Amino acid sequence: MPALIKPSGTALAGNLLAFGRLLRRAGLPVGPAESLAAAEALTLVDIGDRRQVHAALRAAMVRRHEQFDVFDQAFLLFWRDPEAGRNAAAMALLDGFKERQKPPPSSRRVAEAMTPPRQPPQPPPEPEERPPLEVAMTVSERERLQSMDFEAMSAAEIAAAKREIQKLVLPLEDRPTRRFRPDPEGPGVDLRATIRASLHQGGEILTLARRRKVTRPPPLVALCDISGSMARYAQILLHFLHAVTNDRDRVHSFLFGTRLTNVTRQLRHRDAEVAFELVSHVVPDWSGGTRIGEAIELFNRQWARRVLGQGAVVLLITDGLDRDGAKGLAEATDRLRRSCRRLVWLNPLLRYEGFQPRSQGIRAMLPHVDEFRPVHNLHSLRALVESLSRPQPGRRIAA
Repeated sequence: MPALIKPSGTALAGNLLAFGRLLRRAGLPVGPAESLAAAEALTLVDIGDRRQVHAALRAAMVRRHEQFDVFDQAFLLFWRDPEAGRNAAAMALLDGFKERQKPPPSSRRVAEAMTPPRQPPQPPPEPEERPPLEVAMTVSERERLQSMDFEAMSAAEIAAAKREIQKLVLPLEDRPTRRFRPDPEGPGVDLRATIRASLHQGGEILTLARRRKVTRPPPLVALCDISGSMARYAQILLHFLHAVTNDRDRVHSFLFGTRLTNVTRQLRHRDAEVAFELVSHVVPDWSGGTRIGEAIELFNRQWARRVLGQGAVVLLITDGLDRDGAKGLAEATDRLRRSCRRLVWLNPLLRYEGFQPRSQGIRAMLPHVDEFRPVHNLHSLRALVESLSRPQPGRRIAA
C-alpha cells in the first residue's frame, strides 16, 4: 500500500476520498461521515500493518454483514500491495497448475465501479443554416420500457427494468388474526385481565380491561415455473420476488421445473446478486422440463399446512405447458385453491391478443383459479400490485 506509508501526508486523505467514491459506485452507502471515521480509525492502528488497516476501514465504512464481500474486493483492487508486482511472474506459473476459483458475485460490481465511464461521442458541428425541425409526438424511454416485453429487452433494458422492479411496493390488506392485544378502546372485554386486575382491589371489579384483535398482512406464496419456456421471464420475476421478500415478512417462494425447490431463505439476502448466486446452487433443474401437476401436488402435501395459514395469497407463475399432459393437474390446482384465500395465475402467454386456452394444462388449471393475469412487462407487474392491494371479498378456506 504505497499511499499508506506516510499517514500525515496529503496522499492518504485523497486516496481515502477516492476509495469512498469507489465504494459508492459499487453500491455501498458510504458518505463523508464514513470517510471521516475511516481517517480517524487509521490514526488508532499500525499504518504499516495491512490487516489492521483493512479491519479499521471495514469497521468504519461498512454497516451490514452482507456488504463485506463487496468491501473486501474493493480493498484488494484499490489498496494493492507493491510487493505483488515482483512476484507476478512466479504466481502466473503457479496458476497454471492449480484450478482457478470462481470469483465471488461482488467482484463484477467492483470491477465495473473501477472502470471509468465512457465519454459520449462528440456531436458533429452544426451547420450555420439549421434545417427546419419536425415536431412529432414520441414516447419517452421510461414509458417505452414499461410496455416492452421482457423477452425482447436487451441487457441494458433488463438492468433498467430490474431497477424499476426494486421500487415496487406490495401493500396487501391487513387481515385479523386469532391473537389479541390490550387496547383501552378495544371492542371486546378481556375477562382474564379484568379478573387479574381486580385481585389488587380485594376482588372488586372497578374497571373493565378491553382488547382488540391483531391485524397483519396475509402471507404471500409464489410458485414460479423455471422451465425452458419460462426461463427468461423467471429471471426477471425473481427480482420481483426478491424485492417483495426484503420489503415484508411472511413471503415464501418456490421454484419448480421437474422438481419443487424452496428458495425462501436464499431470497432473504439483501444483496440481490448474492441471493441469486445462492439460488443457483440449490436449484438443479433450471431451464429443464415442466411437471406442473407433480410440483403442485408435492407443495400441497409438504408445504401447504405450513405456509397457507391466515388467508394466504398464492401467485402461480407458469405458462401452463405441462410435460405430463396435465395428469393430475386439475385435482392439484383445485386443492391449492381451496387451501388459500386467493389464487392468482400469472401467465406470460396472455400478452397475445388472440390467446386461446388450447393446451391441456391450461384447460385443466383455468377453472380452479380466482384470477388469470398476464405477466410479461413492467406495466403488467404494476397492474398486479394494484390488484393485490385492493380489498377482496372473503372466501371460505377448506379445512
